[in-house]
Amino acid sequence: MVVLGIILLAVGFVTGLSIVWTIGVVLVVVGATLWLLGATGHAVAGREHYW
Repeated sequence: MVVLGIILLAVGFVTGLSIVWTIGVVLVVVGATLWLLGATGHAVAGREHYW
């Protein structure tokens, strides 16, 4: 999710589309939050891991 957010940030910056930039920011923030929660050992959405 973080990688997709970074890709959308880059595309939004290059093309000048603010909606793509906004979606990219949201994905980076949500992905980083889930990553930090998973790294600290908290269950996310009732799951300890996703594999």
